Amino acid sequence: MSFEKRITLAFTGASGAPYGMRLLETLVAANYQVYLLISSAARVVLATEEELKIPANPQSCSEFFTQRFDAKPEQITVFGKDEWFSPVASGSAAPKQMVVCPCSTGSLSAIATGKSDNLIERGADVVIKEKGQLILVPREMPLSTIHLENMLKLSQMGVTIMPAAPGFYHQPKNIEDLVDFVVARILDHLEIDQKLMPRWGYQK
Repeated sequence: MSFEKRITLAFTGASGAPYGMRLLETLVAANYQVYLLISSAARVVLATEEELKIPANPQSCSEFFTQRFDAKPEQITVFGKDEWFSPVASGSAAPKQMVVCPCSTGSLSAIATGKSDNLIERGADVVIKEKGQLILVPREMPLSTIHLENMLKLSQMGVTIMPAAPGFYHQPKNIEDLVDFVVARILDHLEIDQKLMPRWGYQK
């Protein structure tokens, strides 16, 4: 099966599950092969915000998302948190792009310190050390000095910090418009063509 590119997408325990789900949908539509990582806390958030009960088994979870987004065979592969032999864990095999959306401040802290206690943290560590593109989408307020210091540290390493902070100049009509604003900005940074949101100064 031929795909445009490969990318790692991680859901963690911050509020903002709709952002992650919409991003996954757009990546599938763009013919990207997605390695999907889901933390235990993210499963709780998905159940709360999206009313989704996701299968615990990675293979069943892959099938669940494949069916939900009408993806191609093997386009979405879910890996468990301890699957250290997955491509995501290796500098020679991992995709060069990774997005953590939403990104909890706990995950952000672990990534900033190179903790690598689970596959999400290890995957981010690999992208940083291999000089790839890592985008973190935190959703937290207010931000403490600890959060800000961790963000500064990561930014100085070349990590892109994109808080889930939608704009309003496009006159959103519903929640979906606000979600699309954030996802469109992520896609812009990934250099994926998107028609979710017009750029400033352009008409719809």
